[in-house]
Amino acid sequence: MATTLTTSSFPPICGSEISYSSDPVFLPTTHLRLDSIQSAFACALHMHQPTIPAGRNGELISNLQHMFEHPNDGDNHNAAPFAWCYSRMGEFIPELVSQGCNPRIMLDYSGNLLWGFQQMGRDDILNHLKRMTCDREFQPYVEWLGTMWSHAVVPSTPIPDLKLHIQAWQHHFASIFGNEALKRVRGFSPPEMHLPNHPDTLFQYIKALKECGYQWLLVQEHSVECLDGSPLPHDQKYIPNQLVARNSNHETISITALIKTQGSDTKLVAQMQPYFEAKTRSKQQLNHTQIPSLVSQIADGENGGVMMNEYPRDFFRIYHEIRDSGNNNSGIVAINGTEYLELLEASGISPNDYPKVQAVQQHKIWQRVDHHAETVEQAIANLKQNDDRFHIDGASWTNDLSWVKGYENVLEPMTELSALFHQIDTSHPHYQEALLYNLLLQTSCFRYWGQGAWTDYAREIYRRGKSVLS
Repeated sequence: MATTLTTSSFPPICGSEISYSSDPVFLPTTHLRLDSIQSAFACALHMHQPTIPAGRNGELISNLQHMFEHPNDGDNHNAAPFAWCYSRMGEFIPELVSQGCNPRIMLDYSGNLLWGFQQMGRDDILNHLKRMTCDREFQPYVEWLGTMWSHAVVPSTPIPDLKLHIQAWQHHFASIFGNEALKRVRGFSPPEMHLPNHPDTLFQYIKALKECGYQWLLVQEHSVECLDGSPLPHDQKYIPNQLVARNSNHETISITALIKTQGSDTKLVAQMQPYFEAKTRSKQQLNHTQIPSLVSQIADGENGGVMMNEYPRDFFRIYHEIRDSGNNNSGIVAINGTEYLELLEASGISPNDYPKVQAVQQHKIWQRVDHHAETVEQAIANLKQNDDRFHIDGASWTNDLSWVKGYENVLEPMTELSALFHQIDTSHPHYQEALLYNLLLQTSCFRYWGQGAWTDYAREIYRRGKSVLS
């Protein structure tokens, strides 16, 4: 099997210092006005294919390429429709704009997937994405969300690697779409909507996001709680919240959170359910200001027949309906996350005005720390022993699955490889290759599909990474 890579075959996941911007992104161009909006809906599409050591000679390739090369295995016959799904927003948005519509879409593409397009020579896909990202005519309608480069779920990712994933995606995105496009990326979409609830992990996660220029985070409604441990009140799900993290040293940090409502069913986005839910919402009072409610939703952009087949029909139908009702800019409107937050800020509302929330189950920890003089780790240990519903695995949109339990054969090598990697620095002759294997081993897919081929892929990536480092 192939064990080494040439420098030219590395994805651009590290390098020069990244520059960030705090200038408004959408405010200078938006036609939306806060006082004329009753409610809004914001939809995001998540796209990902893992990188696997499955080329003809064991090369690292995209699972999309593997699907094309093995069309008779499982659902691999969907390779061509998937590839179309990855590029089609570059067709849909310009077409809707030319028809007098005012569409919006947020896009979340993993670094693995972007690299896969490059490895496969799929310039057709990349050019469609570049058109709506770099052409000033279409920038007001499209928002890119950052993510972890190799689709690593945050709670079980080694803390020193959190920022590496975040920055790797930024480097890669900028290499394709340019630094100016990267400066417009202000929101973050966590893989599997997974939010850590260990106090120190969450603190470092938010710290890394803010250091990398991010201003807000998309979270699942049941992954957060009010500061008193109660679930979010119903109306609070439809306005921005302030996610507060407190670590073992009692330092605090916070970031704005937009709440993704309901489950992960792609039908919600494919059939434009957020639009219909927004129709049932109205303005809310926040800091003596009436603000429109926001329905936020994300779904896989390619996965399942409803997404492949029904979404194009309903996506156009809804925007035509909005246009024909004369409500392109008022009433019930489509909006992107950063656009919504910038409009709120321009009206005099600041992030400090948003209700405060914390990661789910943290209230139990702080009760013990504050009232029993326990350390965070003592509190966690006692809660695990006495409360069978308590855990620090975090929460995501697939709570019936765990990225921890039963995957010790992946997690232990992952932790070991990370520790070995952090013994070297950027001057190491194989730094970039070692970084690549370290990030790839943390891909969630190796712990999502169960034991077998996927955990075998993980073991091979671990072997190659360890070989490079030794």
